Amino acid sequence: MTRKEFFARVGFGAATVLLPACIAGLATSCSSDDSGTSGSGSSIPAATGNFTVDTSTGPLATNGGFIVMKGIIIARTTTGTFLAVSSSCTHEGVTLGYEKSGNVFVCPRHNSQFTSTGTVISGPAPSNLKQYQTTLSGTTLTVIV
Repeated sequence: MTRKEFFARVGFGAATVLLPACIAGLATSCSSDDSGTSGSGSSIPAATGNFTVDTSTGPLATNGGFIVMKGIIIARTTTGTFLAVSSSCTHEGVTLGYEKSGNVFVCPRHNSQFTSTGTVISGPAPSNLKQYQTTLSGTTLTVIV
């Protein structure tokens, strides 16, 4: 075997071993959800100022619905009040969901749970979520950042 053949085989072998890991890394890097709706991604841009949401249509039009906007998860409880906390789990940054039956925010990856005010109920999340105040005028909800 010549030196050229040796390096060609070693290079091909290394590529064979590393290619699946590279492809897996690319696939997971494409899974974030920046759309402003509910989902299980991360890296949603944070709000930089107060913003408003129309509650007459979409998920917030019905009790138990929720949306994620500007790094904040906004939920309408079963009694019709509105909650707003940071949308990223404090464990790994995964976008949270809202469980209306328990009135809790839940991480879909490791099942960390947070109260309606963002306090950790169960981990592995190490810290509480940031809570935001909301005000409702007609069907316009203002999230105060």
